[in-house]
Amino acid sequence: MTPAVSFQNVSRHFGSVRAVDGVNLDIEEGEFFAMLGPSGSGKTTCLRLIAGFEQPTGGHIKIFGETADGVPPYRRNVNTVFQDYALFPHLNVIDNVAYGLMIKGVDRATRTRRAEETLELVRLPGYGARRPGQLSGGQRQRVALARALVNEPKVLLLDEPLGALDLKLRENMQEELKSLQQTLGITFVFVTHDQGEALSMADRVAVFNEGRIIQVGEPEDIYRRPRARFVADFVGSSNVLPPDLAQAFGGPRRWASLRPEDIRIGKTGGHAATVTGASFLGAATRVACDVNGARVNVLLPSGSAVPSLGAPIRISFDAAALHPMDDAA
Repeated sequence: MTPAVSFQNVSRHFGSVRAVDGVNLDIEEGEFFAMLGPSGSGKTTCLRLIAGFEQPTGGHIKIFGETADGVPPYRRNVNTVFQDYALFPHLNVIDNVAYGLMIKGVDRATRTRRAEETLELVRLPGYGARRPGQLSGGQRQRVALARALVNEPKVLLLDEPLGALDLKLRENMQEELKSLQQTLGITFVFVTHDQGEALSMADRVAVFNEGRIIQVGEPEDIYRRPRARFVADFVGSSNVLPPDLAQAFGGPRRWASLRPEDIRIGKTGGHAATVTGASFLGAATRVACDVNGARVNVLLPSGSAVPSLGAPIRISFDAAALHPMDDAA
C-alpha cells in the first residue's frame, strides 16, 4: 500500500540550524500518527513540510505516491488545524467553516450546507450564526477542526491543537479526536510535546529530538521498550540506569530503562535503597530513592504506605521490567 506521507532523507536547514536532519518516515493511509518531542526537536517543521509551508533543503516528500517538491499548499490535498485556531473574528462560524470552499468557488448554498454538516460532525449544530468571540476555547477548537475537514482532505495535520485548553477539556477532546478519526478513516498527523496525548491517541508515535527521529513505534512499544536514553526519559520519565547499576540489578552491562511503576518497596529481598524524597501526584506518590549513589524513582499507587524520609528500604521488580537500551543518547 502506498503511504499517505513519505519522508525520504528529508532535511530542512535555516542557516546553520538543522531543524530537520535526514528524516526517513512512512505514514500509512488511515493512520493516527503522532510526532512527539520537545520544543525545537523538528516535529512542527516536519508538519509544515507536509503542508507545503516549508520546502526541504534536501530529500523528498511524497503524498500518496506523488512528489510534493515545489507543490504549493493550496494544491496539496491536506489541511492544517493550528494551535491558535486562526479563525476570522469578523466572520460567523458558518462563514469561517465554509471559507475554504468559497476560495475554491463553491456556490453559497452548497458551501453552507456542507459547513452545517461538518459542524454536526464536530458536535456544534446550531452554532453557525455565532462569532468566534462568543465561543469557548473548546468550541473554537471544534470550529477550526470543522473548517479543515469541510474541504475533505486526505491528510489532516494538527499542530498542537489542544495546547490552549484546560486539562479536563483537553482530555475530552483527545477522546473525541480519536473517535472522529476512526469515523472518517482519513490520515491524522498530530504534533505534540505532551507524551500523554501521543500515547493515548496515536496508532504510532515518532519521537523527535534535535531534528532527528529517535524511535518510531506503537505507543506501548515506545513506552515499554525505548531504544535510547532520550526516549526512556522523555516518554513517561523512566529511570534511566547507567550500565554499572543495570548490571548490579541483574541485567547486562548496558544502559537500561526501569519504569517507576514496576518497582516494589519492601523490607526484605531485592536491593538496598534509602528514601530521599516523596512527591504526592494525586493518583500516585513518587518516592525518590538513593541506590549506590544513583537516584531511582518509585511510583506508589494512591493509598499506599509511604516510607519516611531517610528510611532504609528494599526495592524489587520483575526481571522483565529491566529493559536494556542502546548506548547512544
